[in-house]
Amino acid sequence: MRFERIAFVASRSPGSGEAKAALEARYDHCEPDDADVIVALGGDGFMLESLHRNMQRAVPIYGMNRGTVGFLLNSYDEEGLIERLERAAAATLHPLQMTAVTDSGSAQTANAINEVSLLRQTRQAANLKVLIDGRERIEKLICDGCLVATPAGSTAYNLSAHGPILPIGSAALALTPISAFRPRRWRGAVLPLHAKVTFEVLDHFKRPVSAVADATEVRNVVEVHVQEDPDTDLIILFDPEHGLEERILQEQFIP
Repeated sequence: MRFERIAFVASRSPGSGEAKAALEARYDHCEPDDADVIVALGGDGFMLESLHRNMQRAVPIYGMNRGTVGFLLNSYDEEGLIERLERAAAATLHPLQMTAVTDSGSAQTANAINEVSLLRQTRQAANLKVLIDGRERIEKLICDGCLVATPAGSTAYNLSAHGPILPIGSAALALTPISAFRPRRWRGAVLPLHAKVTFEVLDHFKRPVSAVADATEVRNVVEVHVQEDPDTDLIILFDPEHGLEERILQEQFIP
C-alpha cells in the first residue's frame, strides 16, 4: 500500500504529544480530514477513540504504542515509517450496533468495536432475559451483567469475564455473562456473526441496568438490541510480522 497524505494524532499523555511533534518534524503531514492514512499515537483506548472518530470514512489507521498494553498497536519507532506503512497488512473489522431503549421510552444507538455490555447500576444483581434472533434462550439471567464481544474485542473485557477468544475471521460473536449467579453453570455462548441479541431487563425499576457500547453509556435501559453492522468498515494497519490474527492467536497461549 502507498499513502501520500499522512496525519498524526496523539492522546493527551506527554509521551504521545512528544512523539507526534517528533514525527511531524520528520515527515510531511496533513490534517486528519484530508489524510488517506492516520497514524495514532497512544494506547489501546486512544486507538479505539480514533477508530470511532473516523468510523464513517473508512480511512486506514496505523497505531503506534505510547501507552501500556498496545494490543491494537504497533511498536513505536521514528525510523522508517513510510516503509512500514507500505508493508503494513490491513485488518478490516465491522463494529457492533447497539440500540438501547430506556425506561422513558427513548432509544439511542451506538457502535462498539470491542463489546456491548450490560451492567447493574446498584448493589442488586441484574435480572436479564436473553433472546437470540427473537427466540428466548434464557428466561432469567441473574448476574452483574452480560456482554456481546466481537473477535477483535474478545481479548478485552470478554476475556477478563472468562469468555472465549475468537480468531479474526471466525464469523462469530461471544455472548458472555459477568458474574452469573443463575443459571449457575452457564458460561456463555458462541454465536454466528449475523445473530441479533436482545436483552430485556426484568424488574428494571428495582434493579436498574446500564448498557455500554465501548465508551458510550446509556443508563436505565429496559431493552437492548445488539447485532453486527456489516455496512461499516474499520481498517487497522499492522506490521506484517505482528498482525491482529497472530496477536489473538498468541493470547490463547499466554499463561
